[in-house]
Amino acid sequence: MDSTWDSVSVLDAAGDILRAPLDEVLPRLSGALAGLIPHRAAAELATECAHSPFKTAGEAALAGRITAAELDRLGPVVGVGRTWQGTAEIGGAEHPVLALHSDRTTRGALLVLVREQAGPLDTAAIDTARALWDLVTSHLDRLAAEAVPGTLAQSRAAAGARARAIAEAGEAHTAVLTGLLGVLRSRGLDDGAARAAATELAVSALLDLRAEAERDQSVAEEPADQAFTRLEESLRPLLRHSEVRLALAPPGTARRLPADVAHAGRAIGRGLLLAVLEQDGVDRVHVGWRLDDTTLRVSVRDDGPGALSYCSLGRRRVTERVEALGGRLDVDAVEGWGTTVTVSLPLGTKESAGAADPLAPLGARELEVLGELARGRRNRDIAERLHISESTVKFHVANILAKLGVGSRGEAAARFHAAA
Repeated sequence: MDSTWDSVSVLDAAGDILRAPLDEVLPRLSGALAGLIPHRAAAELATECAHSPFKTAGEAALAGRITAAELDRLGPVVGVGRTWQGTAEIGGAEHPVLALHSDRTTRGALLVLVREQAGPLDTAAIDTARALWDLVTSHLDRLAAEAVPGTLAQSRAAAGARARAIAEAGEAHTAVLTGLLGVLRSRGLDDGAARAAATELAVSALLDLRAEAERDQSVAEEPADQAFTRLEESLRPLLRHSEVRLALAPPGTARRLPADVAHAGRAIGRGLLLAVLEQDGVDRVHVGWRLDDTTLRVSVRDDGPGALSYCSLGRRRVTERVEALGGRLDVDAVEGWGTTVTVSLPLGTKESAGAADPLAPLGARELEVLGELARGRRNRDIAERLHISESTVKFHVANILAKLGVGSRGEAAARFHAAA
C-alpha cells in the first residue's frame, strides 16, 4: 500500500471496518493502517464501550502485554482531540508510538499504534489515520447512544463476566499486597533498606490497583444525574419547533448506573417521546427517571388521546431494548385522558442478571470463544484468531457446553444468537 491514499481507498477501508462485527473493528482498522503506518500492535481505550472499553490487536506477544493502565496514563499526555508521536511505556517496555485521541465521543477515545521503528511520520498518513479513527469512534458512539438491542444483550453478558473477573483479580491482588505490607512492616525484620524498598513497591502496586479499579468504574458506570442531563440535551431539539411542553423529572441522585442501562434509558426515553409526538392532541409530556436499589424506572406520560399501544412502541424498538436488558414495559392508556408508559430496567444485580442473561455463567474468554463458535468457525480457526492453542479452545468449548447445559456446539451457538 502506498504511503498516501486517495479518497476511494479511504472510503473502501472505512466501509470494510464499519461493516465488521464489533470484536473485529480494531483488527480491521489495524490491518488497514498497516501499510500506511507500519506497526506491530494496536490498542484502544474507548470509554463509550461499557462492556469492553480496552482492546488490543497485532503481534500476540506484544499485544497480550499491553494494559489499560498504560493507555490510561498516556491519555492525558496526548490530550483529547490531539495526536502525539513519541516513545512510551507500552507492553512493559519503551516503544515508539503514534497516539490518536478522538474527540468524537463524550469522554474521548484513544488509539495507540506501537510502531515498528521510530522517526517522524508523514502528515498525510497521520491525517488519514486520524480521519479513520474519528469515523470508527463516531460509529461506536452511535451504537452506544442508540442502544441497539443486540449490542445491549451482548454488552450485558460481557459486562457481567468482566465485572466478576475484575472483582476476583482485585481481591486476589489486594490480599497478596496487604499481606506483603504486613510482613515488611514487621519489626522482626532488621534489613531496613530492603524493607523500605519492598514497602514502596507494594504501596505503589496497591495504588495502581485502586487507580485501575476507579478507571474501570468510570468507564463501566455513569452518574444517574449526568446520564439524565444527556437525555435532556437529546430531547430538547425534538421539540424545538413544537408547541408541546416538556416537563422533566431527573432522578435527583449522583448514584452510578451501569453504562449499558444508562444508554438504554436514554434511547428508550427518546423512543417513547417520538412515539408520543406521533399522536394528535398532545399538549404536554412528562419524562422522568426514578432509581431504587435494583431498578431504573423510565416513565413518559402525556395528555393525549390515550391511543398508544405496544405495537406503536415496537416501531421505535422500545420493546426490543427492554427485552434485551431483561426489563419490563407497562402501558396504561385511558381514552381521552392520555397514556403513561413505565419501563423498569434492572441494574444488573446478581439475582436479576442471572435470571435475565442466559450467558451469565460464562467467563470473558469463554464468551469470546462462544462468539467465534457462533459464527461457524472450527476450533483451529478460533485458536488462530484468539492466539491460543487448539487444546485450550477444546477446553473452553467443553466448559461452555457444561455451563449452558447444552449438548452440542449448535445449541450453544443458538443460545448466543438468542442473547444477542
